[in-house]
Amino acid sequence: MKRSSIVGFALIGIILLGFSWYNSVQFNKRQREAFVADSIAAARLAEQMRAEQAASGIADSAAAFAGQPQGQQSVAEPAVYKDSLMEAAFRKPAEYYTIENDKLSVDFTTKGAQMYSALIKPYYRYDSTALYFIRPGKSNYNVRFFTDQSISTEDLVFDLAEKTDTSITMRLNFQNGGYLEQKYWLEPGSFVVKNNMALVGMEGIIPRNVTALDIDWELDVPRIEKSYKTERQYSRMDYKYPGEKKIEKLGKNGRDVVDERIGTRISWFTFQQHFFSAFMVSDRDFSSGEFSMVFHEENDPDSTLMACAANVSVDYDPGQRVDYPFDFYIGPNHYQTLKASGDGFENIVQLGGWLASKINKWVIIPFFNWLHEYIASFGIIILLMTICIKLVLSPLTFKSYSSSAKMGVIKPEVDKLNAKYPKPEDAMKKQQALMELYKRAGISPMGGCLPMLLQLPILYAMFRFFPTSFELRQQGFLWVDDLSTYDSIWDFGFRIPLLGDHLSLLSLLMAVSMFLYSKINSAQMSSDPSMKSMKFMTLWLMPIMMFFICNNLSSGLSYYYMLSNIITILQTWIIKRFFIDENKIHARLAAKASEPVKKSKFMQRLEAAQKAQEQAMRQQVREQSKKMRR
Repeated sequence: MKRSSIVGFALIGIILLGFSWYNSVQFNKRQREAFVADSIAAARLAEQMRAEQAASGIADSAAAFAGQPQGQQSVAEPAVYKDSLMEAAFRKPAEYYTIENDKLSVDFTTKGAQMYSALIKPYYRYDSTALYFIRPGKSNYNVRFFTDQSISTEDLVFDLAEKTDTSITMRLNFQNGGYLEQKYWLEPGSFVVKNNMALVGMEGIIPRNVTALDIDWELDVPRIEKSYKTERQYSRMDYKYPGEKKIEKLGKNGRDVVDERIGTRISWFTFQQHFFSAFMVSDRDFSSGEFSMVFHEENDPDSTLMACAANVSVDYDPGQRVDYPFDFYIGPNHYQTLKASGDGFENIVQLGGWLASKINKWVIIPFFNWLHEYIASFGIIILLMTICIKLVLSPLTFKSYSSSAKMGVIKPEVDKLNAKYPKPEDAMKKQQALMELYKRAGISPMGGCLPMLLQLPILYAMFRFFPTSFELRQQGFLWVDDLSTYDSIWDFGFRIPLLGDHLSLLSLLMAVSMFLYSKINSAQMSSDPSMKSMKFMTLWLMPIMMFFICNNLSSGLSYYYMLSNIITILQTWIIKRFFIDENKIHARLAAKASEPVKKSKFMQRLEAAQKAQEQAMRQQVREQSKKMRR
């Protein structure tokens, strides 16, 4: 490839990258401006409503106490609820209680009878601080229904009915004897907060035309991991239809704001962070739902990753006692743990498309877990897993490298043909001569490409496995502190487009190993000018692209690709050293050179096409000559 062509390609690449980065910045800016504008408008509307309510309350109080002697007037607030017990629940202060097991410590507030905070005990944030997936006061759970007026449990303080170390029961009492009960409990060794909401004696309080209760859950999901970009990439909301295996995903396209309404039944939904999630599951299914999610910026002062909200409905059938069993899973996105929890929870782990996910679920994850039963170091596990994968793929690897080595042997002959047929109009003759040469050498033109293509699903499956593998989270190896995120040997202090704000040593070593492997193979490439651009791509462009891609991804992934390249180089050397005899290939070429060539049907068709092309060109020349004579 000419120097001018290389410079041209480089300039085009720089322009495209710069334009893509500029568009991304402008898009995010517009999204953020729209979000801020909507938030300001909503805040102003809420403030206006509060001002109107306050003015109304002052007017009512003035009217109620008008005519009283000066000095005897009171500033008593007007009643909000007609039910005296509801009014008392609205006025009294909240209390806080804790239940816990070996996995979770959950604080509850009696205001709304809801979780106030949730600590996941076995794990920590990237900075080694306690991992509160529900931070104090950053969750709001509300049940809405109608009696003779609208009731929202978030505004009402429940009475404590029963409390143990692992369970708590709270009740909201009505003056005619009915009550709403919220019972929560933890089972040993479980990340699931069990919940049963019961409406007892409410058939005379809730009108008969009420057919549903509304449940709102809002949660500010915190920043937990080191890399904001990766954490955001693998965070979203999911939900599942009853009886379906496939889950529905919100926020997978990188949008800042997501809002969706579902009018059909739902069995569960989840607020999913990269490595942790909060599920809400209904045994009776939700009759409908509306979900929204807003991502916060990386420098958010409250360290909030995304604000999630769900509004779901459950059917209401009047009765003396109506129970609603719910489960809240608050824990890791560990494939085996989620699978044991039931109802397709494990499908939220992002393992790739249909083929890649099947390879990960049926082969990679079981094999990875089996190795971990005997080996503690995940760096050693990745090494052994890489060796085993390369051994399994060795027949394909041998066929591919054998074909490439043979191509290297006949490279001088190929170069002679390129010199013999340099003109574009001789392309058909050159192709015919190449096919004849390949046949004499016993080389299949697709012998090197097809085995490599068959290995691509494995490579892609590993590309999806490592960034989402919970097992690697906060597991160190050599200089790497956490194999689930990038290893930084140089923090720039500023952000470079595409590269980020750091330099990963493993991604750099991976790119170098990829370059060395391409360098070894490039010696076998043809000197055909048409192959020079391919040589440039494999030798320079691909390693550089992979370095930029992996610099912000899991260091475990870069480590795997580096090991894979090193083992591949070693396999190449072994094949060339012990399995490929160049003298035999040359002898076969010399022996077959004197033999009459038995043309295959493909070669016959190729020659026929060549003759037809030459005849058409001669006919075209004759017609042009006739026109010129005229």
